[in-house]
Amino acid sequence: MPVEQIHLVRHGEVFNPQGVLYGRLPGYGLSDLGRRMAQAAADDLVARDRPVGLLISSPLQRTQQSAEPIAEVFDLEPQLDDRVIEPENRFEGLKMHGRESALRDVRNWTSLVNPWEPSWGEPFRAISRRMLHAMHDAWDATASGDAVIVSHQLPIWMVHRRVAGKSLAHDPRRRRCALSSITSFERRGDRFVEVGYRDPAAGLAAQATDVGAV
Repeated sequence: MPVEQIHLVRHGEVFNPQGVLYGRLPGYGLSDLGRRMAQAAADDLVARDRPVGLLISSPLQRTQQSAEPIAEVFDLEPQLDDRVIEPENRFEGLKMHGRESALRDVRNWTSLVNPWEPSWGEPFRAISRRMLHAMHDAWDATASGDAVIVSHQLPIWMVHRRVAGKSLAHDPRRRRCALSSITSFERRGDRFVEVGYRDPAAGLAAQATDVGAV
């Protein structure tokens, strides 16, 4: 059967005892809880009783680890795609909350002048464009079964807002993209439409100490 749906899966909780914004920094893998979250996402995909014919992952450690249980249950080799990676961020390696927050340092304020672009990192339009290109290529490359892409919160949220026809500028605190959540799409004609959102790791979220990017 031809491909019917494409699922964007966010990675699980990251081991981040320093509480920094890790972005694309190396060495930030899943916590033990994050691995359980990733397994919950894989279990949810299996429970749908839908074949999966293609698995793609962002090249960062946390997404590759989150893809592992999906690869195992569907007997797939994950393919890495730089287009679904976490956006660049000038605050990488810094704390964004508490007394040591980078936002309190006046030297960083020049990076905050335009939250609608945003001025501190990769433009929202560029993020949505590269994600949608990756999704279209994944759709065309899947001979049968659904396609799964393991990515990050902001790239997934940009796709959600783009296909919904909403402004890409938004309040980061209101993103509906929980750890190990699954946002599903279908392609109708030459465009994608969102057809579902699930949060299979919701029961584990209360134990999380790191919820990812701001």
